[in-house]
Amino acid sequence: MHERHLVVTRNARFAVVGEEVARPAEVWFVLHGYGQLAGRFLRAFEPLADGSRRLYAPEALNRYYVEERGGAHGPDSKVGATWMTREDRLTEIADYVRYLDTLYRHVFAELEREATRVVVLGFSQGAATAARWAALGAARLDQLVLWGSGAPPDLDWGTPSQGRAVPPVSLVYGREDAWFDERAALLEAERLRSHGLAPTLLGFEGGHVIEADALCELAPSL
Repeated sequence: MHERHLVVTRNARFAVVGEEVARPAEVWFVLHGYGQLAGRFLRAFEPLADGSRRLYAPEALNRYYVEERGGAHGPDSKVGATWMTREDRLTEIADYVRYLDTLYRHVFAELEREATRVVVLGFSQGAATAARWAALGAARLDQLVLWGSGAPPDLDWGTPSQGRAVPPVSLVYGREDAWFDERAALLEAERLRSHGLAPTLLGFEGGHVIEADALCELAPSL
């Protein structure tokens, strides 16, 4: 047996807040975590839509029923999405980097890039996705925020595409986060420094979640 790949065209869903802002000072791309959907995830960011920003939440291309039980799924069954699994992982990574680059081009076909600051924020699994996009994609990003997780350990920061520099990195951790607390963030910051990066650490009182109050408090530093 031989495995092959075929490039196909499909629809990708994304949610937007602040679409009515004709000339935003900032555009944010916010990448959800494992098992989440873009529309629900974006609700936490609505307080940032103050007339100066547009916020885009792309949805991962792989949806599934979150419940592990077998049997039929009904209208109340929760649906989530994942950016990738270990299966065919390099192809999945290439696909979502291409997808995010396409969304970036779509956004800046309308907006003036030079007049706009671009922030990408990834939460949990989305942090790995955001880091790979920053290092491997063609989009020009001004700030990379990794919230609730670090960057993938196998990511080669030394060879960004087209000679681009990796944007400044912020690591955001919840002091009550069971997966990415202050200790984990400090270790990740040290690891990123070994790759020549200079991450900024920001903490908040909370767990493994995007908290709207913490987001509003930290946003001026991001």
